Amino acid sequence: MNREAIWLFDSVCLLCSGAVRYTLQHEKAPTIRFVAIQSRDGRTRARQYGIDPDEPDSFLFIEDGRALTKSDGVLALVQHLNGPARLATIGRVVPRIVRDWLYDRIAGNRYRLFGRSETCLRPDAATRGRFVLPEELA
Repeated sequence: MNREAIWLFDSVCLLCSGAVRYTLQHEKAPTIRFVAIQSRDGRTRARQYGIDPDEPDSFLFIEDGRALTKSDGVLALVQHLNGPARLATIGRVVPRIVRDWLYDRIAGNRYRLFGRSETCLRPDAATRGRFVLPEELA
């Protein structure tokens, strides 16, 4: 699987930033571009897909021209990974309404449960080219 994909993520969310770091360590191939929702491009993409960039509560994964949100987006992402995260693919047997209900509970409480950073995720030099970050960090 060498398809290019775009992951729109909340770069101040500690859960989201941790998931990005995990993805970088466990990708099968470096095919995912990481777009911070706080960036100009991220805000535009969020609005395009019906996500409020000021209150991001949805996962957005774009692959092969298809935008996948919430649990469908997470399941699409794990297809790009090696390691234990691949076990999440068994979630496909759970009806989407149930998966998305669980997703919404976690997403809606992610700052309270996992924390929030005052600054955006800063990638290292080796991966910097794969990120679109807020302009003040570029």
